[in-house]
Amino acid sequence: MNIQLNYSINSLKQKVRQLVKKGLLSRQQPIYTICNFIPAREWHKIEIELELNGYLLRDHLIDLMQPEKWDNN
Repeated sequence: MNIQLNYSINSLKQKVRQLVKKGLLSRQQPIYTICNFIPAREWHKIEIELELNGYLLRDHLIDLMQPEKWDNN
């Protein structure tokens, strides 16, 4: 059985956000550090998606994360 994983730019942003929130990654780390959480056979798809959306592997994860929403208290 071949399972297709969705690595659209939006799903990547969501994945990164979850990893940062859990403390597994830091916002200041380079994007390529997410390769530790992606199956090696899938990594080339990630690289292509990042490139198509103007991201470099050396960019920081914070560049990839969606804007955070803050509540005004």
